[in-house]
Amino acid sequence: MALLTAIGLMSGTSMDGIDLAILRSDGANVLEFGPSMAVAYDAAFRRRIEASLETAKAIVRREDRPGDLRDLEREITMRHAAAVKDFIRSLPSKWQEPDLIGFHGQTVLHRPHLGLTVQLGDGALLAREAGFPVVYDMRANDMIHGGQGAPLVPAYHAALARSLPEPYATMKPAVFVNVGGISNITYVPASGDPVAFDTGPGNTLIDQWVSREGGVPYDAGGTIASEGGVVAEVVARYLDNPFFGKSGPKSLDRNDFTLALAEGLELADGARTLANVSAEAILKSVEHLPEPPRLWIVCGGGRKNPHIVGDLRLGAEKAAAEVIVAEDAGLDGDATEAEAWAYLAVRSALGLPLTFPTTTGCRAPVSGGVRADP
Repeated sequence: MALLTAIGLMSGTSMDGIDLAILRSDGANVLEFGPSMAVAYDAAFRRRIEASLETAKAIVRREDRPGDLRDLEREITMRHAAAVKDFIRSLPSKWQEPDLIGFHGQTVLHRPHLGLTVQLGDGALLAREAGFPVVYDMRANDMIHGGQGAPLVPAYHAALARSLPEPYATMKPAVFVNVGGISNITYVPASGDPVAFDTGPGNTLIDQWVSREGGVPYDAGGTIASEGGVVAEVVARYLDNPFFGKSGPKSLDRNDFTLALAEGLELADGARTLANVSAEAILKSVEHLPEPPRLWIVCGGGRKNPHIVGDLRLGAEKAAAEVIVAEDAGLDGDATEAEAWAYLAVRSALGLPLTFPTTTGCRAPVSGGVRADP
């Protein structure tokens, strides 16, 4: 099978910037990891993206760009192009000629029950500006084939699971947990296809809470939450949402959970309680897995919140399972999603499946993505 070098670009539901990573893969295994980089959005641009979520509610067709969404899409794309150029200039010479760029774009609307998902990002413009082929729009074909268009990272998680070092390599079933704005899991059995679904809010409610109540964009290191306590009644109200009773595949839009149930809490109590909501939602996902996992591997920005990880660890220990963060297994937890988009671009180029019935609900394993050349 061909060996390709790809850069992956991810701007996730936390809307805090662009993550970039480069790797080499044959579409089955990751054969070499390269460097990674993060480019933060300034506060004003982040607020502009947040405001676009309201505008995006008017979208009824994937190509619709009401209000200023067309201009925002161009700016998002140009910021990605500038980030790619800076990233390539920073790379060792052996990495400076990638075969592909995997471009996620910025999700502004996700309505799987309507077969509608919208990521702002102009793949053709990015290819022209960056000077390399771009694979983008990787969710749409899954939806055409009956899937929810999310999560897409499980194919990559399954590849990572095959390369875990000892003692983790033999600890199956293993579950990769990506705690971004929305959390999702990938269950990797000893044999067979992965099982995956969104589990609930990850960082998004915490970010919204501390921004509104404390005037800061996120709770760095869980510092604010460390001054507060868990309000169990609020956690219970969040977990009473019908979403948690549904089996996978299932996926969420960033706006599916709100701060309404946390109203009236003090700043620190709210931050601590919402961190517990994130952890308990992840633990609750076990109800919909074929077997309880032996190992949880936490990736994404939420792994830096000691309260999310600590609560997850306490819950997992009750089931004799171990919780580690990505770095404990020699992985880069900041770069995992960007790496995934590089890996998926390679699989797309080779015509390999990106999604499976057990991950998105598509009718059969299906590839996807659109290629744009410079």
